[in-house]
This record gives sequence, C-alpha cells and structure tokens, in this order.
Amino acid sequence: MSSVLVVDDERSMRDFLKILLQKEGHEVITAAKGAEALDILTSRHPDVVVSDIRMPGMNGIELLEAIKLGSPELPVIMITAFASPDDAVMAMKNGAFDYISKPFNVDEIKSVIRSATNKCAPERNPSELGDSFPEIIGKSREMLKIFDMIKRVAPTPANVLIYGESGTGKELVAKAIHKNSNVAKEKFIPITCSAIPEDLMESELFGHVKGSFTGAISDKPGLFHEADNGTAFLDEIGELTPIIQTKLLRVLQEREIKPVGGTTTSRINVRIIAATNRILEEEIENGNFRKDLFYRLAVVPLRVPPLRERKNDVPLLVEYFLKKYSQLLGKEIQEISSYALQVLMNYDFPGNVRELENIIERGVALESSNIILPESLSFAGNISSTLNHGTAEPWEHETLLRAADNEEQLYELGIEKVIANLEKRLISHALARTNNSKMKAADLLKISFRSLRYKVKKYGLP
Repeated sequence: MSSVLVVDDERSMRDFLKILLQKEGHEVITAAKGAEALDILTSRHPDVVVSDIRMPGMNGIELLEAIKLGSPELPVIMITAFASPDDAVMAMKNGAFDYISKPFNVDEIKSVIRSATNKCAPERNPSELGDSFPEIIGKSREMLKIFDMIKRVAPTPANVLIYGESGTGKELVAKAIHKNSNVAKEKFIPITCSAIPEDLMESELFGHVKGSFTGAISDKPGLFHEADNGTAFLDEIGELTPIIQTKLLRVLQEREIKPVGGTTTSRINVRIIAATNRILEEEIENGNFRKDLFYRLAVVPLRVPPLRERKNDVPLLVEYFLKKYSQLLGKEIQEISSYALQVLMNYDFPGNVRELENIIERGVALESSNIILPESLSFAGNISSTLNHGTAEPWEHETLLRAADNEEQLYELGIEKVIANLEKRLISHALARTNNSKMKAADLLKISFRSLRYKVKKYGLP
C-alpha cells in the first residue's frame, strides 16, 4: 500500500480521487490548497503527490517547485481541467512525473499512480535501506521511511528540520544525512543551542574580534566558520532567543557572517540541519519563534518517530545494545530472557531509544548471570513511584535506589557511583516531568539553572 497526497481546490474532485485510490488499496491524504499541502508534508511523507495546477493562492506549479526543492525524488502528478501545452511543458520542466488532463480516464490515473509508486519501489528495499545506515537501528515501516528520506535529501543542499522527542536519535539522523551528502568529507559541527549561555551565543556562533567584550583577548572564529563548506547541526533550535533568531535568519538569507565587534562580513557555505523536540508551529503562534526563520529551516521537514510508535524495532535495539555493552563492560551477556523482552515491549519509553540504551547498559552492568532477567531491568516509572511514595524501602519494587541487586553489590559499586547514578536518574525524571524544560526542572530539583545545565552535559542527558 502506498500513501498518496491529493491536492485540489474542488472538494468533489478530492472526494472522487480519495474513494478511487482507497479502493486501489492506497492511503489517501487530501488538501484544498498548496499551502495546506506543504503543511501536511512537514509531518507526513507520502509516496506520491497528485495536484491540480489551477488553484487559488499557491498554484500547482508553485507547489511542484516547492516540493522538488525539498524532496527531488518524490513523484508529483499534475492534473488540470484546462488542457494547455504551456502548462504541460512547465510541469514537466519543473520535474513533474506526469501530466493528466481532466476529465481523465479512471484507468489512466490508476496506471500513472502505479507507475509512480513502482518508480520508488527499489529504494524502499528493507535490507538495502537498513544496511545503508548502520548506526541507526530499525527495520520498521516508520524507520524505512526515515531511511528513504535521508537518501533523497542527503545529496541536495536543502536545509533540513528534524522533529522528534528527546532520545529519538535526531543527531544520528543528522549525521547520516551529512555522511551521505556531497560534503561528507567536510566537517559536521553539532551545536546544542540550549547548552550555550545566552550572552555567549552570538560569539559562539559567529565569532568575535579581539577587544569586542570583556574577556575577548584574541580573535575567535565562530562555529559557523568552523563548519564552512560542511554541515552545521543546530540541536534544540527552539531554544534560540529572538535576537539570535534574527541574526541566524540573516545568515541563511545572505550566506555571510559578521563576528561580534567586527566591521566586515565573510561569506560562508554551510548546510544547515536543525532539530527540535518542540512543535515550532505552536511556538510561532505564541510569538516565540520567527515564522520566516521556520520556513528557511524547514525546507525539508523530517519527523523521527518515538520508540512507542515503532515497537517492532525494540528487539533489534536490545540485541544491538546487549552486544555493545557486553563488549564495553567485559561481560558475557548476549541474551535477554523472553519475559524480560516482553516487559520491554509493554513499556512506552518516555525517554525513547536513549532510555532503552540506559536500561540495557544498567542491566548488563548489574547482571551476574549470562542472561538479562526481568529483575535486572529498571524504568523511569519506578523512579516516580519512589518519589511519590517516600516511605518505600530502597530494596522494594526496583525503586530509585535500585543501583544493585543487594546491599553487598551496592557497597561494591561505591558511594560515588551510587550517588552519580541516583543524581542522573533524578534529573532525567525531572526533565521528563517538566516536558524537558530545564528552567522548570531546576526549580523542581531546587538547584540553579546553571548547575542543572552543567549536570545535564556531564551525564549526557537531552
């Protein structure tokens, strides 16, 4: 079954095509306007687009150009009631897969869509796609779509905006895009926007000249300069202040930067990949994010699904992490019990793949046998249970202090490791409870924002 996006300002035509294509076994999404279709493409990844040419506002040719800019391999079929050689030439010149005049023959539209979906079929071979990105584990339908999008967008210079909850692997996707791009031999510079203090953000991104502010004892190139001719990955892009958003927009528009305190600009050639765990459309409505910057960044939107939406990948991930941490920790654990695996399959993983990795790493570290048993697994839910019921004994229900199977193992680990483990898990829980708001999490933990930011970086938390 293929997914088809139908774009037409006439409701009767949308309904007709939807019924026709659903009977053929396709999943059908509809849009009444070109702008609405682009909004849909920020979160959905259809296999084929069928669009009318003559529509109010953004017409079909303009929509075709916008789609081809971000997804050059996505087949777009153009239809119109006003048969015109000029329209046909323009559509095909801009990369349309085919052009059909209304009223069209039902068999004709079926045949054209079938040809369009078959054109993409070789790229969707699971073994080929899965083996192309060895650092990203997954064979589910959701992940195959991600692999397909990476292969399509990587060779283009288009900016990419990656959506996804914390822990889904957005940086791995960004690295895969870079490694499969035409600048793979150049630098990939990751920039975590929330980790840079607000008063240093401009200097870190664009550089500064000597004497431009207290402490500027020499000229310093910024991260964008370091990423010149390569890729800059802007993680947590939603955390940027309005002032930095404005300056970043200028960089994207003019392709030049000016260091803090400098008087001259310099040209740069940087491919931008941004990522966020926020819904930027809502941030735009609330006045927290610039709409024009959003459209510059989201030339190609790509959503990484949470682990709960691709549970079929859990066994593959478990196998991968078991091998990884058995080697790193010098253990002989290569197997997980069927019941323990079932426990994992029934869990929703609010921390996504990163949480699963932590669970397996902890299980391997603490397991004394050669197989991971259910009692070796501990989850974020156990932490909240202990926080909400402070009277629980530390050895009951795999609680917050579940750092070892028994008291002797706890002493073997030592107080520093036990406290560090407790601190890391408590911070993780606070971030999850506050929807990853570091300011709210700091208040909840009764520590300063600066202290929390340091600890988040120390423990490698999102």
